[in-house]
Amino acid sequence: MEVWPGKPYPLGSTWDGGGTNFALFSEHADAVELCLYDDHGHQTSVELTERTAYVWHGYVPGVRPGQRYGFRVHGPYDPHAGHRFNPAKVSLDPYAKAIEGVVDWGPEVFGYDLGHPHADLARHDADSAPRVPKAVVIDESFYWGSDAPPRIPMHETVIYETHVKGFTKTHPGIPGELRGTYAGIAHPAAVEHLLLLGVTAIELMPVHHFVHPKFLVDKGLRNYWGYDPIGYFAPHAEYSSSGRHGEQVVEFKEMVKALHEAGIEVIVDVVYNHTGEGNHLGPSLCFRGIDNRSYYRLGDDARYYIDFTGTGNTLNVRHPQVLKMIMDSLRYWAIEMHVDGFRFDLASTLARELWDVDRLSAFFDIIHQDPVLSDMKLIAEPWDVGPGGYQVGNFPLLWSEWNGKYRDTVRDYWRGEDRRLGELAARFTGSSDLYEADGRSPYASINFVTAHDGFTLHDLVSYDHKHNEANGEDNRDGESHNRSWNHGVEGETEDPAVRALRERQKRNFLVTLMLSQGTPMLLGGDEMGRTQHGNNNAYCQDSELSWFDWSLRDENLALLGFTRRLMEFRARHPVFRRRKWFQGRSIRGSENKDVAWLDVHGDEMTETQWNDGLAKSIGIFVNGEQIPDPGPRGERIVDDSFLLLFNAHAEPVEFTLPPAPFGELWDAVVDTNEPDLYDGDRRHKAEEGVIVEARSVVVLRRAG
Repeated sequence: MEVWPGKPYPLGSTWDGGGTNFALFSEHADAVELCLYDDHGHQTSVELTERTAYVWHGYVPGVRPGQRYGFRVHGPYDPHAGHRFNPAKVSLDPYAKAIEGVVDWGPEVFGYDLGHPHADLARHDADSAPRVPKAVVIDESFYWGSDAPPRIPMHETVIYETHVKGFTKTHPGIPGELRGTYAGIAHPAAVEHLLLLGVTAIELMPVHHFVHPKFLVDKGLRNYWGYDPIGYFAPHAEYSSSGRHGEQVVEFKEMVKALHEAGIEVIVDVVYNHTGEGNHLGPSLCFRGIDNRSYYRLGDDARYYIDFTGTGNTLNVRHPQVLKMIMDSLRYWAIEMHVDGFRFDLASTLARELWDVDRLSAFFDIIHQDPVLSDMKLIAEPWDVGPGGYQVGNFPLLWSEWNGKYRDTVRDYWRGEDRRLGELAARFTGSSDLYEADGRSPYASINFVTAHDGFTLHDLVSYDHKHNEANGEDNRDGESHNRSWNHGVEGETEDPAVRALRERQKRNFLVTLMLSQGTPMLLGGDEMGRTQHGNNNAYCQDSELSWFDWSLRDENLALLGFTRRLMEFRARHPVFRRRKWFQGRSIRGSENKDVAWLDVHGDEMTETQWNDGLAKSIGIFVNGEQIPDPGPRGERIVDDSFLLLFNAHAEPVEFTLPPAPFGELWDAVVDTNEPDLYDGDRRHKAEEGVIVEARSVVVLRRAG
């Protein structure tokens, strides 16, 4: 086979109409073979003899889109020195734009002799080619038409975190052949649900191509969540309805285009902190066999990996080429795939220069200087499992963060924990204690009560304990301290009083989430009571346990209707999505403050009351006439003013409405004890008593 010198960049495979250029980085390799595979798995190999700045490259005339390929990389096998080269193992291209096939877990996929007494120290020379996925050359052209990013401002954003397969797998309005796929997400029935709900951005759990680890496959389980990536440029092939030979790339782009046409942004959950190759006893699929010492963080004994992620390895972001790969991947998904933002899994790992988390690390510097990425939605999961990894509030400008403190505080408040009132006030108003000092705005706080990792909203109010037996780990996995409450019965019950209280608590959580300052994130399915039957770590449950149940029973249909009305209410009122912080004082000559905290007597809270650890009721006045944010043409924004009455006590509480300067008349617009309440159904006067039922929220709109 004829091979021309080709070019060292771009990395990966690039088809130009006449042939394909291949380029692979390996700093420590001695030689690199390019292996081409036909439809029957037969291999043709050529050596890439050209090397430029540690990039091995060559151009093969006649190679077209659809060609399967991999690399065999030669070099030392010396685990103590960090080298695990083994040309018997076919390695995926780290820059592959499409990947076909799954791992067939035989001993051949491991670079070492499984039967050796010292395990990974002895090289294993059985050929892995029949058992590992292959990269695919693609045609990158695509007609985007008039597609443009919706560019929804962060303060207007409502995020819906969901799973490609789980969201669509059982939807009755989506054709069977499209369920569980990118095309299913793009189907009008799926888009309609998102639009009726009022979300502005869909945050997809990992769509980078990932593997199903051996320990799960051996138990008959699968990597449902997808947090074991093996290809940072390739959309996961199993979510494709049209084919896995490159068609998955087109289908993903069609999905993005359809969502953009509906005005919905696409955020993808990216996992640049580790790969699916595991620890030193893991398989040799890609990075390990190409240049283990460059791609991974290694210990003093380079045989072992530094693990800040709890998965066995950590990508070596300190290495320039690894950092470049991450940045190239981000730009590819932004420019070629048209996504609108990224949620960075275990983002603290990316900020570790040596051991400590460094908010001024090279990763952040490069992001901030990049003209494309710096203008996108950047969301950090601000923790990892290493020492000092919990970094909520410590990420730099341009970044928003999953606010774990918001989640914990709101959960504790509504289950009746003592000494939570002051913390609730801070979280409800955007967590200024976390984000204001470094110049960020309230929308830097991604507020959430539930996420994929943990209980669903239904399970949060139905279980005191996790029930993860189906995962096959004797219920040892998953978080044990969930801040949940089963309201007297563990799991499902027919007790009408318990069921009614649970439904009210769901509404309490939703109202708190949607009316807090910051960016709300709703876990997909919570709007209709999705349950995982107490499993708070369903990462391996690719089944009805995780998939959405679209056959809504009465109470779930009612919850969906309540959630839609609540989110539409938030969208109508800019006072609940301010761009600037509350000042706690009067501005623009108003006789009322922009925000005021009231006790049950209608008076402003005193220091003594804030320090009362047993207090669980509070009134929050938000002034719609004192919004400091200008409109798009500099015009003043004016909204209604609202009084929110929170009662987390086990008994009803009578609130006395504040005197007339706050408002003469008040209309009840939301009451979580009366979910069918509509604006205008109930009116109250200043200084009148208002009963707020046990564990309820009442929202009043100033009418005069």
